[in-house]
Amino acid sequence: LNDNPSQYKISLSGTMKSPKINVDPPFLILMPVPLDVKTEKSINIIPQDYLRQSRFQVEIPELELEDGDRIYPFSVQFPEGQDIVLLPDGKNKELICHISFRSSRPLSFLGSIFFIDEEKN
Repeated sequence: LNDNPSQYKISLSGTMKSPKINVDPPFLILMPVPLDVKTEKSINIIPQDYLRQSRFQVEIPELELEDGDRIYPFSVQFPEGQDIVLLPDGKNKELICHISFRSSRPLSFLGSIFFIDEEKN
């Protein structure tokens, strides 16, 4: 720089992408079944813009019945694991998730299951 740093100016710019997920299908409708029979459906979780490995946690709704009992009729399983993995091509690996429902009491429910990464997104 010949002892004259004022002649040179460097500008840097960039774009930061926030990690997000898409779920396919975005809504899940499970078939009505007899009491104490399991119904199950698989969904694809599609992570995007995760630059480092992370892991999903799942918040499953607790349901309160008319008599005050509380039950967890839903269960969630990840047959290939819950880790968000960055592939060599820069994309994140899709995750398969099995969501099942079983109840020994008559029940109808409309609500949300939350998938949360390690940074609480």
